[in-house]
Amino acid sequence: MSFPLFDAPEREPSHFVGFAGNVIDRLSENRSDDCVETALADPACRVMLMRGGRMHLRQENAGFEGYMSVSQAQALAAKLEHAVLLGWDGAVPVLAAPAALEPEALPEGMKAIDYRSIYAQGLLGDDTLGALAQGAALLGWHQTHRFCGRCGGATQMRAGGYKRKCEACGAEHFPRTDPVAIMLAVTKDRCLMGRSPHFAPGMYSCLAGFIEPGETIEAAVRRETFEEAGIRVGRVVYHASQPWPFPYSLMIGCFGEAVSHEIDADRTELEDCRWFTREETRAILSRSHPEGITAPPPMAIAHHLIKAWAEAEG
Repeated sequence: MSFPLFDAPEREPSHFVGFAGNVIDRLSENRSDDCVETALADPACRVMLMRGGRMHLRQENAGFEGYMSVSQAQALAAKLEHAVLLGWDGAVPVLAAPAALEPEALPEGMKAIDYRSIYAQGLLGDDTLGALAQGAALLGWHQTHRFCGRCGGATQMRAGGYKRKCEACGAEHFPRTDPVAIMLAVTKDRCLMGRSPHFAPGMYSCLAGFIEPGETIEAAVRRETFEEAGIRVGRVVYHASQPWPFPYSLMIGCFGEAVSHEIDADRTELEDCRWFTREETRAILSRSHPEGITAPPPMAIAHHLIKAWAEAEG
């Protein structure tokens, strides 16, 4: 008898999406309140700087470098007192810190590039891109949780950035991740895709929506597909997930078995929604569709959902 786990591929689908290549050892149980100060005192320490949805990158040769030394970060007036400890790459501590300089004030050889462009253009290696997602999510959470949700008092960072404690009532607050269901509703020979008004011209993608409190992933897939497209979904199968630092989400990619076929799209959410055959979907992925329809870029989890279905046997 064959056990499914031993027959599984060496790398699960989540390994191939953008922002998922983080190799930092978080050592989450070993963070003390002074671990950031200890890390900054280490000569090998590396720091990434972020501000306003952009990361400060150094131009090196024909590419970019996302890390800098503590002295380089200090020269850029980085707010190291608000740094968070991402973890360790081997014996090297890795931190993320809020940048102080506006893009136009950066010195020659430095660029402030938004996360989405870094990801879409492949400007950083997979491991650094994964660390970017971790750092951006943590710094974003700290920026919006400076005050206690219980009493309104000021909160202070603890445990290297993985906790905030209220000075007034002592309540402890921990970083949050917002789960988002992203799904491809399919039949035996067709898949459902839509386009939002903010998409690039001609691009269609999977439907998606936030998972609500008290809701399972499967229920969210069924609800969102019906709310956005009027399509009922039966079975739901998980495929892959993707960290998404906009600001601190986790995309949970699923396939849903469509049990109805008449589309009734929510035009406040979607500009268009339609069924595509497997042949059409393969043309979309190869950018040879006669209508010029395209899919999200290869690093997006939506691309992997669409590709996995298109390449499967009908």
